[in-house]
Amino acid sequence: MNRRDFLKKAGIAAAAVVTPPAVIVQSKSPIRWRLQTYAGGTLAEHVVKPAVDSFNKIANGEMIIDLYTADQLVPTSELFRAMQKGVVDAIQSDDDSMASPADVSVFGGYFPFATRYSLDVPVLFNQYGLKEIWEEAYREIDGVTWLSAGAWDPCHFNTVDPIRSLDDLKGKRVFTFPTAGKFLSRFGVVPVTLPWADVKDAVRTGKLDGLAWSGITEDYTVGWADVTNYFLTNNISGAWCGSFFANTDSWNALPGRLRELFRVCVESSHYYRQYWYWGGEAHLRTTGTKLTLTSIPDEEWKLVEDEALKFWDEIAQTSPRAARVIEILKEYHATMEKAGRPYRYS
Repeated sequence: MNRRDFLKKAGIAAAAVVTPPAVIVQSKSPIRWRLQTYAGGTLAEHVVKPAVDSFNKIANGEMIIDLYTADQLVPTSELFRAMQKGVVDAIQSDDDSMASPADVSVFGGYFPFATRYSLDVPVLFNQYGLKEIWEEAYREIDGVTWLSAGAWDPCHFNTVDPIRSLDDLKGKRVFTFPTAGKFLSRFGVVPVTLPWADVKDAVRTGKLDGLAWSGITEDYTVGWADVTNYFLTNNISGAWCGSFFANTDSWNALPGRLRELFRVCVESSHYYRQYWYWGGEAHLRTTGTKLTLTSIPDEEWKLVEDEALKFWDEIAQTSPRAARVIEILKEYHATMEKAGRPYRYS
């Protein structure tokens, strides 16, 4: 082969292996969600922000959740409709205070004596059938997907003046949840609804006599212990029941892996709250210096517990699905009482 032929053939071979120019891929903008919680800023730091931060970190720029606190985008009472319209993509709230039209909404928040401990909520949903009932109820409502329920703290009174008997409740103007307020009004309590951010000033200025909104952990965390003096150890519920919801179009538009990531982060939120509240309630009862503990005698408080069972039967009449929930609650409570310690103490 002469030199000319060699160079010619070598050139053809070289051309065949030349690397093509790099293709520049235009990066996509991240998916962006707006999630509003029922909680004010200081409380949101614990009840939802850790989960949102984890999600954003693991999503690695593919998706970002922007967190908004109580009433920041829309009032809590309008949250459900805002989610249906896509004003927000997701919500962390109880069904009751955001005016959900579902016939199970009364069981969100603090349904009187439905739970005694925070673990009751996940057990009821995952082992006694409430999960399937909530999924069924929200499938009937356009634009909203119910995702998961978890437990928060118990419901106690913290007040300016001491509560040591049922008579002391009469006439007290109390910030509380809709269904809890409806029940407590039977004992002379005057339920008051206000924007979350206005509650502290309302107590300070005498417009409110106290709250039946939380346990003692929240009282200290959000500053309510700074404007009230007493904490009633009797409670009307062992745990608040709250859920995560999403706008259905926003949820369905997510890739499967991001939906799964969101669910996992929701579960991490549920777990964090279990120990944060459980430990905080005991710690602040025993070491807190801002609130004096008071109690209503057990024999007198039993009147409240007995009235709650009448209230349950009334709620059971509101819809067949509500009746199914009440039946489950009764079955569960009977099982816990029969099981005895540590599930229930007689």
